[in-house]
Amino acid sequence: MSIRNYLDKIRPNFREGGKLHALESVFDGFESFLYVPNDTSKSGVHIHDAIDSKRIMSMVVIALMPAMLFGMYNVGYQNYLAAGTLAGASWFQLFAFGFLAVLPKILVSYIVGLGIEFAWAQWKHEEIQEGYLVSGIIIPLIVPVTTPLWMLSLACAFAVIFCKEIFGGTGMNIFNVAVGARMFLFFSYSSRMTGDTVWVAQNAIFGLGNTLPDGTTAATPLGLIGQGIAPTASLSDMIFGFIPGSIGETSVIAIAMGAAILLWTGIASWKTMGSVFAGGILMALVFQALGMTPIRWYEHIVLGGFSFGAVFMATDPVTSARTETGKYIYGLFIGAMAIIVRVMNPGYPEGMMLAIFFGNMFAPLIDYCVVDRNVSRRVKRWTSDNQ
Repeated sequence: MSIRNYLDKIRPNFREGGKLHALESVFDGFESFLYVPNDTSKSGVHIHDAIDSKRIMSMVVIALMPAMLFGMYNVGYQNYLAAGTLAGASWFQLFAFGFLAVLPKILVSYIVGLGIEFAWAQWKHEEIQEGYLVSGIIIPLIVPVTTPLWMLSLACAFAVIFCKEIFGGTGMNIFNVAVGARMFLFFSYSSRMTGDTVWVAQNAIFGLGNTLPDGTTAATPLGLIGQGIAPTASLSDMIFGFIPGSIGETSVIAIAMGAAILLWTGIASWKTMGSVFAGGILMALVFQALGMTPIRWYEHIVLGGFSFGAVFMATDPVTSARTETGKYIYGLFIGAMAIIVRVMNPGYPEGMMLAIFFGNMFAPLIDYCVVDRNVSRRVKRWTSDNQ
């Protein structure tokens, strides 16, 4: 109650006429982070519910925790494995090294992204929106561990400004912010996003981990496939996540835990999520039957960012299709497109981020066609009933 009373006491300073009025958005953002706002929607609301966008975003962050924590462990695992010292390392050493390697990226992502959000809200005299709570943690999880912090800062700034704020902020953007950041990095600094030398942390941190020789390589299974080489990782390693890859994308089990949370709470649509997997499986089966892919269909699903993208990014309620039928079409399109890009373009072995980007682009058209078809059917039915 002491914090509540203090906030009530200083609130007049941040209101119109107060000496700190210029920081009103900052105060409102901090207060709403700590407590449920007293304000309610004043117009345009047809459904009232106890949950708000802040709690939705917080639940998604919780769902991301298993993938993030395992990603930290795997960063340490890959470093010790590359150095040949894995046998003598404890799980705490592996996790601590990964934690220290990943934490700066998370901090930079939030500092840059939220800093722009705060500045934009002050400039526009609007409330600070909670959308970046999720994007701020997804962005560090979908990049290689060796991504420089300055590069990550540029990507976060680009994504927040050009994929979100210029469209009107949270709820108005047509492209997923995290996808925008990943696309910016890939097409601007492709040599730091792909290849065999970007997936293993190279330097010891505070006495933990190993400083590896320059040029130490650890190719991802998809990277090997792109080079026409069959991956050597076992299926169990692919599922558990003990393979090189982006920080939070390697463990299917950790991602499945997050998917269970999102589906149980009703935050993510099972129609969208399931359709992405269905589209990917169907297209992988087609390519396998045609002999155009060196791996089995289920390996496409457990490798790379397919599962992570299907669970946490394709299901973004703002940038995905919103009609019930459209969700099936949208998901099938993304899943199929991801596998098509992987198989047909060896120079871009991942495919999932590009598929989601195109899915976001076509989502409004999908919804329009579904609604227009429903209207046409109802008109025909009404006409036939009144003849």
